[in-house]
Amino acid sequence: MREAWQINEGSGRPAIDCTGPECRELLSRTIHQVKRTLKIAFGFALVFLGVAMILTPGPGWLTIVFGLGLLAAEFVWAKNLLDRLKDQGIRMRQLFLARLRVGRA
Repeated sequence: MREAWQINEGSGRPAIDCTGPECRELLSRTIHQVKRTLKIAFGFALVFLGVAMILTPGPGWLTIVFGLGLLAAEFVWAKNLLDRLKDQGIRMRQLFLARLRVGRA
């Protein structure tokens, strides 16, 4: 059986011979893991930046929601927290609209 990774004679560097299905599967899994890791890192970065923006001028809550949206694709706790934030937002909107109607009457 031929090896998926062969050494080029003379150069000492591996030559990529990715013609077999095992190699394609390995490459696919590796790319998936890199994308997943970057998504998680970017999601946490957005959440931390959002928390910092709550204390400083900036769209803190919006940034936190975007960060939780990225993390919700990977973690159940982030999805639950995002759902709770959405529910709170809906309740706040309903309260605001109710007060607005009372003020007009």
